[in-house]
Amino acid sequence: MSLIREAVAVTALNVRSIPGRYGTSLVIVVGIAAVVAVLISVLAMAKGFIETATRSGRNERAIVLGRGANSESSGVFPRDAATTILNAPGIRKGHDGKPIASAEHLAAIMVPNAVTGRDAFILVRGVGSELLALRPEIRIVEGRLFKAGLNELIVGRSAQTRLGGLALGSPVTLPQGDWKIVGVFESNGDSHESELLTDANTLIAAMRRGEFFNSTTVWLENDAAFETFKNSVTTDPTLSVDVKREPAYFEELSKPVGRLLKVIAYVIGGFMALGAVFGALNTMYSAISARAVEIATLRAIGFGATPVVASVFAEALLLALTGSALGALVAWLFFNGSHVSTTTGTNQSQLTFTLNVTTELVAVGVACALLIGVLGGLFPALRAARRPVAMALRG
Repeated sequence: MSLIREAVAVTALNVRSIPGRYGTSLVIVVGIAAVVAVLISVLAMAKGFIETATRSGRNERAIVLGRGANSESSGVFPRDAATTILNAPGIRKGHDGKPIASAEHLAAIMVPNAVTGRDAFILVRGVGSELLALRPEIRIVEGRLFKAGLNELIVGRSAQTRLGGLALGSPVTLPQGDWKIVGVFESNGDSHESELLTDANTLIAAMRRGEFFNSTTVWLENDAAFETFKNSVTTDPTLSVDVKREPAYFEELSKPVGRLLKVIAYVIGGFMALGAVFGALNTMYSAISARAVEIATLRAIGFGATPVVASVFAEALLLALTGSALGALVAWLFFNGSHVSTTTGTNQSQLTFTLNVTTELVAVGVACALLIGVLGGLFPALRAARRPVAMALRG
């Protein structure tokens, strides 16, 4: 009999005996399912955060920050500097001749969270009059755009979903009284959809923190215009600013949190996987001990050690695949499409993003499960193959 046929025969015998070892087999399946579910869900969180943050950037846009600032909230420049930036070369002009750009002021405020019953931070972004031309991804889906000079806001759909109390017409309390939400917008689920938007000058007057801006975003004339614009503003002795393309800025901003989530996923998943490996080892050793006489009998009548090793591996991998399928299903049912909010780490605002359990993440989970199966079946398989037949027959 060939090695392959022997391996298939012994494996089939082992698989048929699994129902008789239901309890011990379930230990492996449940342990691996827990590892896979946790790994996939946390990786989905990291992926969702990074995708939402980087979705805000377009290569046609550049962002100007205060010199040395790593985020919008950590740097400021005065109004006259913003005026100089808006008049720099390289910025596309609209039909009215105005630069398609926006000098922006940020304020983090507390609002009631109707979902949890507690107060939560939300970012209010004061923008310029060219908002819709500068960010065409923003679409008003309810109500209308705010009017400059009035205490009016528009709210992103993600922020509305997260907080639950920011319906059209609702009041929002700022230092100078209540403001009214007059519109709801969507922007393809990017980071701005987690914010409130209003007129920058009106917000500056209300906050009474001085005449300064946190950033300026501009629409470039063309790809080559980036260097022209950057050189103009960074070499101007009256300015102290840095310039980045939007995609590079948001990618840099999201890296620390994305990296932290990935570390958490692999560290927690690693410890759980280690436990699952020991559980699999214990279970496979027990299964082989229970079938010691059976395995020895097969070897005595001519079956070699290799088919026995292959059959133990096959059983361990089958249980691992079952566990990975269960874990992936749990992650998909409980986390796919869920909305998660997190403090960005650079300011008090929160970013709302969606978890997506993709085939790529499922593949990572399955690979982890198979590794656990291989490690869990390796030593028991070698022990079964090396054990003397006479000793095994005596039980």
